[in-house]
Amino acid sequence: MKTVLIVEDHADIRRLIRMTLEFESCTIHEAGDVVAGMDAVKAWMPDLVFLDVMMPGEQNGLDLCRAIKSDPQLQRIKVFLVSARGGSKDQEQGMLAGADAYVVKPFSPMKLLELIGEPAEQL
Repeated sequence: MKTVLIVEDHADIRRLIRMTLEFESCTIHEAGDVVAGMDAVKAWMPDLVFLDVMMPGEQNGLDLCRAIKSDPQLQRIKVFLVSARGGSKDQEQGMLAGADAYVVKPFSPMKLLELIGEPAEQL
């Protein structure tokens, strides 16, 4: 069973992602900002994180992605950035931050299922 963390400041989008993943074999945790997201990553050690890029506060999703990918204990975690910013420069910044995928909002629930469909040993 995969453990998934959703870090998103909008409750409706968290709910949409959670509802999409509930039919899969996933344990789902949520956080509403970057600070809570980092705490949750350390507490739950998820297999993957759906991470919003633009969030309130001093840090954004790119900062959290970089923190995850630069920590030897966390860097195995797959990070899927989710953002309304879909330009090539935005996507490039996401990939440079270490993201494993970049999903543009609005997204298809099927795209999320496709992303988590990788065998657990690849996560």
